[in-house]
Amino acid sequence: MLHKDLADGRWFTMTIAEQLGNVGSEYSRIISSRKRKDNDRFNSALERYLELLDLTISDPRWDFYRKRELLRLREHSCEDFPEDLQKYFDRFALLARKHKNIDR
Repeated sequence: MLHKDLADGRWFTMTIAEQLGNVGSEYSRIISSRKRKDNDRFNSALERYLELLDLTISDPRWDFYRKRELLRLREHSCEDFPEDLQKYFDRFALLARKHKNIDR
C-alpha cells in the first residue's frame, strides 16, 4: 500500500471533493506520463490512482448510488484514460479549494 497514512483514517475524514481532487491529481499524472511515453511514471501514477480511487470507493460514508458512480468512473477511466475526464476531476479540486478557503 502506497498511501498507508491515508488508509489508516485520514482519507475518510476528507470530503468527496477533496478525495476526488486528490484522485484527479494522479489521473493528471497518468495522462502526462502517457503523452511523454514514460512507462515507469505511467505505471506508478496508475497504481497510486487506483489505490486512491479504491479508498474512496471503500469509504463507508458513501451510499450505494455514490459507490456505483465511483465504480463506473473506475471502469471508464481505465478503458483508455480519456483526457477529457480530467475536467471531471478538476471540478472536484476547485470545489475542495473553495470550501477550504471558506473555512479559513
